[in-house]
Amino acid sequence: MSRFKRQRERRVPGLNLASMPDLIFTVLFFFMIVTHMRDVDPKVTYQVPQGTELEKEVNKAGLIYIFIGKPVDAQGHQLSEETRIQMGNRYVALSEIGKEVAKERDRMTDEDRQHLTVSIRADRDTEMGLINDVKQELRRAGALNINYSATKEEKKVKK
Repeated sequence: MSRFKRQRERRVPGLNLASMPDLIFTVLFFFMIVTHMRDVDPKVTYQVPQGTELEKEVNKAGLIYIFIGKPVDAQGHQLSEETRIQMGNRYVALSEIGKEVAKERDRMTDEDRQHLTVSIRADRDTEMGLINDVKQELRRAGALNINYSATKEEKKVKK
Protein backbone atom coordinates (compact mmCIF):
# COMPACT_ATOMS: atom_id res chain seq x y z
CA MET A 1 0.00 0.00 0.00
CA SER A 2 1.22 3.45 -0.75
CA ARG A 3 1.16 6.32 1.57
CA PHE A 4 -0.33 9.65 0.67
CA LYS A 5 1.15 12.82 2.04
CA ARG A 6 -1.10 15.55 3.15
CA GLN A 7 -0.66 18.67 1.18
CA ARG A 8 0.09 21.63 3.34
CA GLU A 9 -0.70 25.18 2.39
CA ARG A 10 1.85 26.32 -0.08
CA ARG A 11 3.53 29.59 0.86
CA VAL A 12 5.43 31.94 -1.33
CA PRO A 13 9.04 31.93 -0.20
CA GLY A 14 10.23 35.17 1.41
CA LEU A 15 12.31 37.64 -0.54
CA ASN A 16 16.03 37.42 -0.12
CA LEU A 17 17.03 40.91 1.05
CA ALA A 18 20.70 40.14 1.58
CA SER A 19 21.82 42.31 -1.35
CA MET A 20 19.56 45.26 -0.47
CA PRO A 21 22.17 47.18 1.60
CA ASP A 22 24.70 46.86 -1.22
CA LEU A 23 22.20 48.28 -3.69
CA ILE A 24 21.24 51.16 -1.40
CA PHE A 25 24.86 52.14 -0.76
CA THR A 26 25.66 51.95 -4.47
CA VAL A 27 22.81 54.33 -5.33
CA LEU A 28 23.75 56.64 -2.43
CA PHE A 29 27.38 56.70 -3.58
CA PHE A 30 26.28 57.51 -7.15
CA PHE A 31 24.20 60.50 -6.02
CA MET A 32 27.00 61.75 -3.79
CA ILE A 33 29.36 61.76 -6.78
CA VAL A 34 27.09 63.44 -9.33
CA THR A 35 25.39 65.99 -7.10
CA HIS A 36 26.79 69.51 -7.20
CA MET A 37 26.37 71.44 -3.97
CA ARG A 38 25.97 75.18 -4.21
CA ASP A 39 28.64 77.26 -2.55
CA VAL A 40 26.53 80.40 -2.51
CA ASP A 41 22.79 80.82 -2.03
CA PRO A 42 21.52 83.86 -3.94
CA LYS A 43 19.83 86.36 -1.64
CA VAL A 44 18.73 88.51 -4.54
CA THR A 45 16.29 87.77 -7.32
CA TYR A 46 17.59 88.19 -10.81
CA GLN A 47 16.47 87.31 -14.30
CA VAL A 48 19.49 87.11 -16.53
CA PRO A 49 19.28 88.84 -19.90
CA GLN A 50 19.26 86.97 -23.20
CA GLY A 51 22.17 87.00 -25.60
CA THR A 52 23.13 85.68 -29.00
CA GLU A 53 26.90 85.16 -28.77
CA LEU A 54 27.36 83.05 -25.64
CA GLU A 55 30.19 80.83 -24.46
CA LYS A 56 29.96 78.33 -21.64
CA GLU A 57 32.42 78.88 -18.78
CA VAL A 58 34.52 75.73 -18.57
CA ASN A 59 36.99 76.65 -15.84
CA LYS A 60 35.19 76.69 -12.48
CA ALA A 61 38.38 77.19 -10.49
CA GLY A 62 39.16 80.81 -9.72
CA LEU A 63 35.58 81.92 -10.33
CA ILE A 64 33.92 84.56 -8.12
CA TYR A 65 30.21 85.26 -8.47
CA ILE A 66 28.59 88.66 -7.98
CA PHE A 67 24.79 88.71 -7.90
CA ILE A 68 22.97 92.00 -8.53
CA GLY A 69 19.23 92.29 -8.05
CA LYS A 70 16.34 92.91 -5.67
CA PRO A 71 16.78 91.41 -2.16
CA VAL A 72 14.62 88.41 -1.20
CA ASP A 73 14.09 86.44 2.01
CA ALA A 74 14.56 82.68 2.45
CA GLN A 75 11.10 81.95 1.02
CA GLY A 76 11.75 84.04 -2.10
CA HIS A 77 9.57 87.02 -1.20
CA GLN A 78 10.96 90.34 -2.38
CA LEU A 79 11.98 92.56 0.54
CA SER A 80 12.45 95.92 -1.19
CA GLU A 81 12.76 97.63 -4.55
CA GLU A 82 16.36 98.67 -3.85
CA THR A 83 18.99 96.92 -5.98
CA ARG A 84 21.57 95.10 -3.86
CA ILE A 85 24.96 93.49 -4.57
CA GLN A 86 25.77 90.05 -3.16
CA MET A 87 29.19 88.42 -2.97
CA GLY A 88 29.50 85.09 -1.22
CA ASN A 89 26.62 84.73 1.20
CA ARG A 90 26.29 88.38 2.19
CA TYR A 91 25.35 91.76 0.83
CA VAL A 92 28.19 94.16 0.14
CA ALA A 93 28.38 97.86 -0.57
CA LEU A 94 29.96 99.05 -3.76
CA SER A 95 33.05 100.24 -1.88
CA GLU A 96 33.56 96.79 -0.25
CA ILE A 97 33.88 94.85 -3.51
CA GLY A 98 37.66 95.30 -3.67
CA LYS A 99 38.12 93.96 -0.13
CA GLU A 100 35.90 90.95 -0.84
CA VAL A 101 37.78 90.13 -4.04
CA ALA A 102 41.07 90.34 -2.09
CA LYS A 103 39.68 87.92 0.55
CA GLU A 104 38.59 85.45 -2.13
CA ARG A 105 41.95 85.76 -3.89
CA ASP A 106 43.76 84.95 -0.63
CA ARG A 107 41.73 81.74 -0.25
CA MET A 108 42.68 80.50 -3.74
CA THR A 109 45.68 78.48 -4.80
CA ASP A 110 48.37 80.10 -6.95
CA GLU A 111 47.07 78.37 -10.07
CA ASP A 112 43.50 79.56 -9.43
CA ARG A 113 44.70 83.13 -8.87
CA GLN A 114 46.15 83.15 -12.38
CA HIS A 115 42.73 82.23 -13.79
CA LEU A 116 40.71 84.56 -11.54
CA THR A 117 37.44 85.43 -13.26
CA VAL A 118 34.52 87.40 -11.87
CA SER A 119 31.09 86.37 -13.12
CA ILE A 120 28.41 89.04 -12.84
CA ARG A 121 24.87 87.70 -12.64
CA ALA A 122 22.76 90.81 -12.85
CA ASP A 123 19.03 91.24 -13.24
CA ARG A 124 18.01 92.33 -16.72
CA ASP A 125 16.44 95.50 -15.27
CA THR A 126 19.59 96.58 -13.42
CA GLU A 127 20.82 100.01 -14.44
CA MET A 128 23.97 99.94 -16.53
CA GLY A 129 25.48 102.67 -14.34
CA LEU A 130 25.58 100.29 -11.35
CA ILE A 131 27.17 97.54 -13.44
CA ASN A 132 29.75 100.06 -14.69
CA ASP A 133 30.51 101.10 -11.08
CA VAL A 134 30.99 97.41 -10.15
CA LYS A 135 33.36 97.02 -13.12
CA GLN A 136 35.38 100.06 -11.98
CA GLU A 137 35.72 98.61 -8.45
CA LEU A 138 36.82 95.27 -9.91
CA ARG A 139 39.37 97.07 -12.05
CA ARG A 140 40.78 98.84 -8.95
CA ALA A 141 40.95 95.44 -7.19
CA GLY A 142 42.94 93.94 -10.07
CA ALA A 143 40.20 91.55 -11.22
CA LEU A 144 40.33 92.20 -14.94
CA ASN A 145 38.67 89.04 -16.30
CA ILE A 146 34.92 89.65 -16.12
CA ASN A 147 32.11 87.69 -17.70
CA TYR A 148 28.38 88.30 -17.72
CA SER A 149 25.83 85.53 -17.27
CA ALA A 150 23.03 85.32 -19.82
CA THR A 151 20.66 82.82 -21.36
CA LYS A 152 20.49 81.86 -25.00
CA GLU A 153 18.10 84.04 -26.96
CA GLU A 154 15.22 82.10 -28.45
CA LYS A 155 14.85 82.58 -32.18
CA LYS A 156 11.43 83.82 -33.18
CA VAL A 157 9.71 82.01 -35.99
CA LYS A 158 8.44 84.27 -38.77
CA LYS A 159 4.84 83.71 -39.70
